[in-house]
Amino acid sequence: MTPRILVTGGTGYIAGVLIRQLLARGWQVHTTLRDHAREPALRALLGVAPGDEQLSCFAADLMADAGWAEAAAGCSHLAHLASPLPVGVPRDANELIVPARDGALRALKAARDAGVRRVVMTSSVAAISYGHGPGAHHVTEADWTRLDAPDVPPYVQSKTVAERAARDWVAREGGGLEFCTVNPSVVLGPVASADYSASVVIVQSLLQGRLPALPRIGFGVVDVRDVAELHWRALNAPGMAGERFIADAGFLWLRDMAAVLREELGEQARKVPTLTLPDWSVRLMARFSPLVRNAASELGVVRHQDASHAREVLGWVPRPGREAIVATARDLISLPAVQPARR
Repeated sequence: MTPRILVTGGTGYIAGVLIRQLLARGWQVHTTLRDHAREPALRALLGVAPGDEQLSCFAADLMADAGWAEAAAGCSHLAHLASPLPVGVPRDANELIVPARDGALRALKAARDAGVRRVVMTSSVAAISYGHGPGAHHVTEADWTRLDAPDVPPYVQSKTVAERAARDWVAREGGGLEFCTVNPSVVLGPVASADYSASVVIVQSLLQGRLPALPRIGFGVVDVRDVAELHWRALNAPGMAGERFIADAGFLWLRDMAAVLREELGEQARKVPTLTLPDWSVRLMARFSPLVRNAASELGVVRHQDASHAREVLGWVPRPGREAIVATARDLISLPAVQPARR
């Protein structure tokens, strides 16, 4: 029989790539949208004709019960990707924590009640790598973010709380659900439209010269195509109950990312900064800006997020982070709505 899967958050960055992969492999896909009026645009983006039943869209919100049972009906698999990812910093961490946690539980309850067998939830290295102090850290899937540490950003809190709540609920009430998570780092790569993830804003900000200089911060980077592929493998491999997979192609300083753009894009990267912003300057600005305050807590922190478990168990091999950065930049430049503004 043709497998049927519910992919939550169908207009999301990773979800769009995963849905394309699933459709190409012949799966029937149900997906949730907060606003059902976005279905025509989603179908056009995915190249799925109106009325084509290989893709079915359902209105469902992370903060409401309506629509979840209908979306999960008849599905054997669930890929839960919907979660809030803001560009700025919310005033109250609960603005992110509550929908991330409660939305995951709504999706899981609907899946269990519909007889779903396998659940892959998109978590994040945010649930693994933070709150361990300054300096360099080597982490694996056995590690968890310390929420009692100072300066843990709201988004990091939300991903940690949501994954723990999901795992606890599955252990307590999940019945026959086989549950695992994929924990990506900063997700970059091809950009299909101007409706993209907040992670892409990092590259956009460099291209547009929004930063006068580069603070001493860095990130693990992974290509969105590889993140979707890891979901696919986790959806299909045997013995996934309780598993957790870091998706990361390696750590890069922001200055390294800027250098890649200048090397690969030439004149199109003319606004990418070259100067380094001194740590004292970042800490001074942090007194007046919550956004900079988050950056200040990251100064000099290196997170080596070991993805060898995904390689060994699922045969997953990611593209180099450099390739993901360049793919992001080239697509951003090609989209008129987000072309770097000329000075």
